[in-house]
Amino acid sequence: MNCNPWPRYVSRISKLALKVSVVGLGFGMNPSTILHTGKVSFVYTAVGVTAAMGLGLVMGRFLSVPFNSAFLISTGTAICGGSAIAAVTPVINAREHEATVSLSTVFILNSLALVLFPWIGTALGLTQTQFGLWAALAIHDMSSVVGAGLRYGHDPLLVATTVKLVRALWIVPLVISSALVLRVRAKTSWPGFILFFLAAAVLTAVVPGKASLWAVVSSAAKAGFSLTLFLIGAGITRKAVRQIGWRPLAMAVLLWIIVSVVTLGCIDRGWIAL
Repeated sequence: MNCNPWPRYVSRISKLALKVSVVGLGFGMNPSTILHTGKVSFVYTAVGVTAAMGLGLVMGRFLSVPFNSAFLISTGTAICGGSAIAAVTPVINAREHEATVSLSTVFILNSLALVLFPWIGTALGLTQTQFGLWAALAIHDMSSVVGAGLRYGHDPLLVATTVKLVRALWIVPLVISSALVLRVRAKTSWPGFILFFLAAAVLTAVVPGKASLWAVVSSAAKAGFSLTLFLIGAGITRKAVRQIGWRPLAMAVLLWIIVSVVTLGCIDRGWIAL
């Protein structure tokens, strides 16, 4: 776990591979379906992000987890894992150790989700759409969301990717609001690769004659996610895992379980649907 000689390069490559793979998936999706899914899921993601952030901070205080660590773990759980943690870290003036602890915790849970979610979905008989919604709203990182969707089928991949992208957009308002509350200057940028994802989907509809080419690109993008997951795994070290401590880990696990169970219950009852 600690034999990676180029951690910085691996981190950069994994982030780039993730963005390129997301754009590539756009070539295998219908733009009208994407727009409908995104519009409907906006409210779900808003409620989910707010509830997860609030609950996480309360749990952090109850478990005596330092505020910065609790805030980062809550952010990663509520929005999009490592990307959200990286965006918020400078805003709250978190130390490198606190960011490492949060990222390590999120990575461990992402790895578990990749294995457990498809198994649980199959055991409960979730439909393709139900599983896609659940994965997008309850798994931390985009890579694991897509990985779980790929293991469950094509339809959940489309739903999971689109809803997850909508959820990821909440990085921007969270960073801005955090900066305003803490009265610090924050630099944030809109996740521009999402626009390229939409452009790719539109291109497939405008130029249907290249369907075979779009299929190849989409398949290559799915393979790219396997590479991304490998690179993310290579970026974690044994030292970072040892530094987590039981309190932050307990908080992260409990928060994730609550979010997953509540989201699944709402989907099962039809309160969350497309």
